Amino acid sequence: MIDQRTAPYAALLLRLALGVMFLAHGFTKLLVFTLPGTAQFFASVGFPGWLAYPTTFAEIGGGALLILGVMPRLVAVPLTLLLAGASTVHFGNGWSFSNPNGGWEYPVFLTVAAAVLALLGDGKLALVKSPASK
Repeated sequence: MIDQRTAPYAALLLRLALGVMFLAHGFTKLLVFTLPGTAQFFASVGFPGWLAYPTTFAEIGGGALLILGVMPRLVAVPLTLLLAGASTVHFGNGWSFSNPNGGWEYPVFLTVAAAVLALLGDGKLALVKSPASK
């Protein structure tokens, strides 16, 4: 059974953790690997290189929107799809993020966590509630 008193706080914690993770990933692509470097990596794993640009800005923008609580449930849906796509890069690397090129468990876990947020709802302290959560 879902505890209706604490579930909104659980969604808030999940939303904040995912938001910070997306900001960290997006800014790493932008500031550490650079956009051209990220594009080159995308191309090396079979994705069109140009996808690095919208992916980076989706991670940064989506992370900020999750932290602020701006329609988090709706923001989590496309981020779930983004993470599902990112997970495919790691499937051949096996289990364990310490494997060369990273394992699949971390991106798959994040995919599921984003899907849970989309299903669970906005959580407490959302600035702009998603239409499905009103």
